[in-house]
Amino acid sequence: MSAVSPSLYVFGAKLAEVSLDLDAQVGAADMSSSCLEAGVIQRLDEAVVNRIAAGEVVQRPANALKEMLENCLDAKSTQISVTVKQGGLKLLQIQDNGTGIRKSDLDIVCERFTTSKLKEFSDLQQINTYGFRGEALASISHVAHLSILTKTKDDPCAWKCIYLDGKPKAPAKPCAGNQGTQITVEDLFYNVSIRRKALRSPAEEHARIAEVVSRYAVHNASVGFSLKKQGENCVDLRTPPNSSSQENIRIVFGSAIANELLPVSFSDDRLQFKCSGLVTNANYSCKRGVMLLFINHRLVDSLGIRKAIEGVYAAYLPKHTHPFIYLSLEIAPQNVDVNMHPTKHEVSFLHEEAIIETISKAVDEKLLGSNQSRTFYTQSLLPDAVGLSVGKRTGEETSSSKDDTGRVYDHSLVRTNAKDQKLTKFFTRNDEGCADDPSKVDANSQDSQVTASTSSSSQQPSKRRQLRLTSVCELLKEVNTRCHSGLQDILKNHTFVGCVDEHLALIQHNTSLYLTRTQHLCEQMFYQMLLKDFGNHGVIKLSTPASLSELAVLALDQPESGWNEADGSKESLADYIKTFLSSKSAMLEDYFSIKIDDEGNLCSIPYLIDDFVPAMTGLPLFVVRLTTEVNWDTEVDCFRSLCQEISHFYASPPLAEEEDPVEKESGAQTHWSWMTEQLLYPALREHLQPPQHLAHDTSVLEIADLHKLYKVFERC
Repeated sequence: MSAVSPSLYVFGAKLAEVSLDLDAQVGAADMSSSCLEAGVIQRLDEAVVNRIAAGEVVQRPANALKEMLENCLDAKSTQISVTVKQGGLKLLQIQDNGTGIRKSDLDIVCERFTTSKLKEFSDLQQINTYGFRGEALASISHVAHLSILTKTKDDPCAWKCIYLDGKPKAPAKPCAGNQGTQITVEDLFYNVSIRRKALRSPAEEHARIAEVVSRYAVHNASVGFSLKKQGENCVDLRTPPNSSSQENIRIVFGSAIANELLPVSFSDDRLQFKCSGLVTNANYSCKRGVMLLFINHRLVDSLGIRKAIEGVYAAYLPKHTHPFIYLSLEIAPQNVDVNMHPTKHEVSFLHEEAIIETISKAVDEKLLGSNQSRTFYTQSLLPDAVGLSVGKRTGEETSSSKDDTGRVYDHSLVRTNAKDQKLTKFFTRNDEGCADDPSKVDANSQDSQVTASTSSSSQQPSKRRQLRLTSVCELLKEVNTRCHSGLQDILKNHTFVGCVDEHLALIQHNTSLYLTRTQHLCEQMFYQMLLKDFGNHGVIKLSTPASLSELAVLALDQPESGWNEADGSKESLADYIKTFLSSKSAMLEDYFSIKIDDEGNLCSIPYLIDDFVPAMTGLPLFVVRLTTEVNWDTEVDCFRSLCQEISHFYASPPLAEEEDPVEKESGAQTHWSWMTEQLLYPALREHLQPPQHLAHDTSVLEIADLHKLYKVFERC
């Protein structure tokens, strides 16, 4: 063989490469041509169509319940009961007492697009019912086991039918039942495992169901609603029929919201709508707002309305807080498109911006008109009333309010000292009978003038007697046992701020400001002083002895005495009071320094606090109450009630009309205000052992705290 030249080998190799490239291009062309072929359009199976549609309408148990609730309301029900198991996944049952479903309609009631609400598309423009598509029961029957038990008023018995994929599994069977309809949904999403796994926990699904029921209960106050879990005796929610929206809000959301609601009602003929509802005033706010919006009685959500109302409240509420809103809009049906969302969660309506602006203005005017006063709630229970030691708490606060260098922060700095004294403490009062004189008090009557002078007629016993009466020891033991240590620390170390009026005063303790009821505190103090100095009181002599009968007549003329003609004449009652108290004069003088002479004249009263004389305007009524209000039968009750009546007399402020008008016009300190600051509260600091009930009955009420004020300003 002759040898082949190298050039021929090269040419053959190149020719092979060209042929391989051509084969590859031909194969790619064949594949691309097959991919460009058009797909074949096929008609989906009806079961697939229905299951897809069911997934849009019934997204979770709460959606299914909403659809069935609306059917119950369309059936003119007055009582609706809902029973749930495992958040509605295992069981969701709803029962009403409405018109029911005819037996002849049971065969098609669960088929798609079967409804009694409309016949033509034009009926949507005048639709006044909740449902209109006829998809709810059909969708539910494709993703759950559905059964219907129903009875109309004309049926002799009830009929029960079980459905699967929109069709009855068997003909309807007669059974016992009440008028209305009971729909039972079991094993929801049993054939859609992905949807079932994607749902939240049963507890959260139950909460969503409760939210739906509560919102419809607020709007449909004439219908009674109840919600319970299967197998439990107690209900989670119950509202009575023929109630009101505000009362149902109180039941569902609580009194804190219901007490702050303002009614809103207005209409606009030009825009063809009217609005009614309830909104909270500026006193209420919460971190998570609640808005119940119904448009043509349909529960919907509108982002535009929500943002507009939130913008109105932004001018009244603190930052990051929200109101409670319940609004019901009734718009002309021809202006509303209800068929824009699969679950009817949203609607579209004409003149939306104008309607939202009108609603915002109406709510703003309502808030502006009700904002003349603001209510700030405070705790009547003192911070340590639950048993926490005030001294320990104060120490902890002090230690935590200091930095490493020992510097006290501003929010914990106490800027006053209970031991500081004012210049008014050293002012002397003139003794010429002016109204500011603490040593003289006059009580003018029709026939006589009673004057008590402490500067010259007060006497203290030379030697203290040791009286060990069992009854007095028992009463003192009660005082010691019932003492509130926390309140005692506040009163013992307080700084007096000033008098609000004859009954109220302001004191400061550490960084807290308290409003105190002077008369309540002084009554307890005088009661305890009468017991501790039992039988050893000083004497305040009346410059002119006062007749008991005349004092009694003056008291019976006052409406506070409660006298009427059936009690007898005033003169006879006055004589009886004089005779009765004269018979007790020895005990009253020995134990309480209340001296009554042989003629029936009151000569002295006890001297309890230096320079303090009680308001003599209350002396006549005090004499009568000694007779009528004191239990003279047993020793313990006698001493207790006697000390209570004396302390009530000593703690009572003078009548307003008895103040000197010249002094009042000049703006000078009144006599009682001076005694309150200079005599009573220093005595409270020294003598009072406050009982437990004073910490709970607003006798000492915390109205401001420096720590809390700093927190408020930090948020602003």
